[in-house]
Amino acid sequence: MTFVGYVCAVFLGLTGIMCLIRIVRGPTMLDRTIAADVFVAACVGAIGVEAAIGRHSTTLPILVALALIAFLGSVSIARYAAHGGGSVRS
Repeated sequence: MTFVGYVCAVFLGLTGIMCLIRIVRGPTMLDRTIAADVFVAACVGAIGVEAAIGRHSTTLPILVALALIAFLGSVSIARYAAHGGGSVRS
């Protein structure tokens, strides 16, 4: 692994640790949701870095599915919170 790979691994690891702390200590549901979204983005970045260093594209479908699930989860929680936690109307 190159120097850049090590730097990316350290930064993504620190991001993951900070996000897990915010998920545990977050005072509100929205803080926890944002931390979870950033954690998933860091995981996507880590998988992307691993794929770039390993020079393979077999993890691309995993990256796309993980990003889509994270986006849909964040949007659904934001819609739920925007309506005051009650029933979601279209």
